[in-house]
Order: sequence, then structure tokens, then C-alpha cells
Amino acid sequence: QEPLVESGGGLVQPGGSLRLSCTTSGSIFSNYVLGWYRQAPGEQREVVALITIGSTSTYGDSVKGRATISRDSAKNTVYLQIDDLKPEDTAVYYCNARWGIRVHWGQGTQVTVSS
Repeated sequence: QEPLVESGGGLVQPGGSLRLSCTTSGSIFSNYVLGWYRQAPGEQREVVALITIGSTSTYGDSVKGRATISRDSAKNTVYLQIDDLKPEDTAVYYCNARWGIRVHWGQGTQVTVSS
């Protein structure tokens, strides 16, 4: 079983919104910093948003003011909502869990912003 299971990607029009979900085990949810990264074709993977166990969040400059990361302990799930989507938000989005040197990645979900 994959440690991180993502869902919610797809095709979205510019100006629209999307919400990505990442579900994991209780152990990972309770101990790891969770977050989202993205990688566009030909580009390096970049951080989108991170959230700590105590729900302190940080955002990458490219989505600051447009993104919200949250976590639901009842569902062991972390969410990423991005509003006012732009074509440059097109990328594969990866869920990430990190605890010291322990790192897990999801399989990635494609987000395409296009009219």
C-alpha cells in the first residue's frame, strides 16, 4: 500500500479553483510534516505548501495568497486548495511527508490549467 495517496487533479480553467487531497496512515499523519510540491515539464520540483503537526503552514512564493493547506486528523488527510489558477500552475503535484531523514512521496497528480 502506498504511504501517500493523492486525488483531485485534472483540467481547470484559468481563474478557477481546485482542491487536492492526500490520504496517509495514522502514523505518518501524526508524526510527519506534510506538504505539496509540484513539477512542471523541464522545471525543478518546487515546494507549494507545507503544514506541521501543529498546523503551522508555509507557502511557496508562486502560490502565496492563493493557496490554503489544511489537515483533517479524522481522515488522516491533508488538503491543498489553490484559487485563481493560472496556466503557470500547470504541473504534476506531489504529496510529501517528511520526518527527519524519513521522506515519502505520492505518485503525483496532474493539474492542467487551460481554457
